[in-house]
Amino acid sequence: MTPDEARPRSAASLALLGIVGLALFAGLVWLGNWQVQRRAWKLDLIERVEQRLKAAPSPAPGPEAWAAIGGPDEYRRVVAEGEFLHDKEACTQAATKLGAGCWVMTPLRQADGSLVWINRGFVPPERRDPARRPAGQLAGPQRVEGLLRLTEPGGGFLRRNDPAAGRWHSRDVAALTASRGLPADRAAPYFIDAAASAEGGPVGGLTVVSFHNSHAVYALTWYGLALMVAGGLGMVGRREWRLRRGRHA
Repeated sequence: MTPDEARPRSAASLALLGIVGLALFAGLVWLGNWQVQRRAWKLDLIERVEQRLKAAPSPAPGPEAWAAIGGPDEYRRVVAEGEFLHDKEACTQAATKLGAGCWVMTPLRQADGSLVWINRGFVPPERRDPARRPAGQLAGPQRVEGLLRLTEPGGGFLRRNDPAAGRWHSRDVAALTASRGLPADRAAPYFIDAAASAEGGPVGGLTVVSFHNSHAVYALTWYGLALMVAGGLGMVGRREWRLRRGRHA
């Protein structure tokens, strides 16, 4: 059809197109605004975590504070003292800059009888057996400094923990406690990533603290699509105006 033969759209089709276009435009702008808000939240979170990492270590929260443990406590530098229960040790799957292996999770019994699980660090598969790293099985009172971490219930992506088979894909404090026959009411609902390493392993201090922050890119994408929709509506409107003007002429 040539431009001279083109006909303007009906009022009903123009109204429908306008409603759909405006709804799409508003939705895309809303998504862009949401990503801007998410970016502000993420930047605030990163700043707060960095402040925790720079702060001096404080005593690990005791039983009276366990019920209130949550997101604001993660990555706090803490100190715990007690004796390792090496016979209750467990290994959970780990992927680190040193390669694949496992995290050595060991409960620490404190003076008041409470327990806190310590991620003592990484060991490669050939050192998974404690007998292959006897120097690292520290006896007697120990002082552990590290980062407070929240429990990781359930398991990994599409891989559930199997306590009966000794397969752990996440550091699930409650499940570890139950599997080792320890009293649940005496175990802290968090664990500590130890900062120090032991002779012969485990290797501590491997906690990776990073946050994915691409919200600015996402916001620009949504806003860009909104501008494209607005541009498309403008082009349709201009074409219809020209067609109607031509017919009247």
